[in-house]
Amino acid sequence: MMRDATMAHWLRGLVSLGAVWLALLSWGCGKPPVMANKYLLEYPSPAVQGQPLPVAVTVARFAVAQTYNSTAMVYRPNPYQSETYNYNRWRVNPGYLVTDYLVRDFRNSRLFKAVFGPDSANKSRYVLEGGVAEIQEVDEADGWKAALALNVTLLDLSQPEITKRVVFQRDYRAAEPLLEQTPKSLAQGMSRAMEKLSARIITDTYQAVRGAGK
Repeated sequence: MMRDATMAHWLRGLVSLGAVWLALLSWGCGKPPVMANKYLLEYPSPAVQGQPLPVAVTVARFAVAQTYNSTAMVYRPNPYQSETYNYNRWRVNPGYLVTDYLVRDFRNSRLFKAVFGPDSANKSRYVLEGGVAEIQEVDEADGWKAALALNVTLLDLSQPEITKRVVFQRDYRAAEPLLEQTPKSLAQGMSRAMEKLSARIITDTYQAVRGAGK
């Protein structure tokens, strides 16, 4: 009888534990998943003046500094600190983001005979390479800013010597003030920064190619 009572008590405990586990499992499965907001850039292609040149340009895929090499939206609350916004991300990696907009803006400038992207099989004399050195919100005493820094190299592949292929190598940076300390405001500020840098890069490329005489 003692053994039967012990067994019954053990079984009741096991059933109770199973009920608790099922309840927790049901609660967890019923909880809606957390959805992340995803952001892109939005700005009109900059207007750059000039006569169209009979040359083609290829925009290669931009590399990204490891600190920003993900879709996370990074912000710097204080010097030496780096954080990311929870549940808010860029739609794609910053390397793809910057490259896609540069290809679009170069084409819309209508300053070159053709503009190819990194996935194109077409070849061109000039290739624009680069990297995203910074893409983050910077919180400073005078306000919040969207900071975007790009390094760019223009290559002339018609030159047989590698040392003579570099037409120019330059660093570009813009810091746009934010109206609010929010991911949406960061996307808006980053759009303005990209618009400014894109205009400068297109202008410098155009002038360099025109100066080459072809």
